[in-house]
Amino acid sequence: PKGKGPQGKRITLKVAKNSVRVAFNGRRRLDLSKMGIAVFPKCILELADVEELDLSRNMLKKIPNIIEKFQNLMWLDLHSNQLDELPAAIGTLHNLTYLNLCNNKLKVLPEELTLLRGLRILNLGLNCLETIPTTLGTLRELTELGLFDNALTIIPKSVKKLPKLEKLNVKRNPLPEFAEEEEPIDTVKRIESLYLVEKKDLCGSCLQTCQGERDELHKLEDMTPGPSNNPSFPSLVTPNSSARDNQEEWRMK
Repeated sequence: PKGKGPQGKRITLKVAKNSVRVAFNGRRRLDLSKMGIAVFPKCILELADVEELDLSRNMLKKIPNIIEKFQNLMWLDLHSNQLDELPAAIGTLHNLTYLNLCNNKLKVLPEELTLLRGLRILNLGLNCLETIPTTLGTLRELTELGLFDNALTIIPKSVKKLPKLEKLNVKRNPLPEFAEEEEPIDTVKRIESLYLVEKKDLCGSCLQTCQGERDELHKLEDMTPGPSNNPSFPSLVTPNSSARDNQEEWRMK
């Protein structure tokens, strides 16, 4: 079809102008999401005075340095593209309070990102990050930070201690503090199956086996400690209360 090719869909200035919307907060948003764009459309520089820009869910592999022309931007959504790097010019967008870079192919972050001192929400989830700069801790206005589904093995203390941070999502990273602990071995012998038959119906071999298991059960009963002198609260019997004192008896019951 006309307008489509290896470069993805071509956006004309007319299409871009028709894509400007007024958001609930009164800001003008240029919404070019889900347009099949593979190359940053230079024609939108004519609309560089918008406060919000949505280029999410496209096929962008690169954001050029001309992004610096959008000095009024407070909200920038680039999630679900194919970005493997960010331009240094990203650090010139000093009015940004929201930046979504989720679901891309970022491996490193430019130091210039830490110049966005007004950022409140930063989403870096679903990328290929192995480290994040400690200088990210200079973004002291951050209230939400998404780092989930990356390859991070450490989160800098400067980031953890951000003064206004309310939400920090680091799920599904190979972080040592989230390593799964091995399940404790249960030393209590448990009965997997129980069959009820009369003694007269058992053959000699089965009867001998049953008598041996019964003797083992009696030994366990002899090892069960006697009643505790501690107060008992039947309605609150849990592994964290009185059952802790009589754990063997509690398990048997």
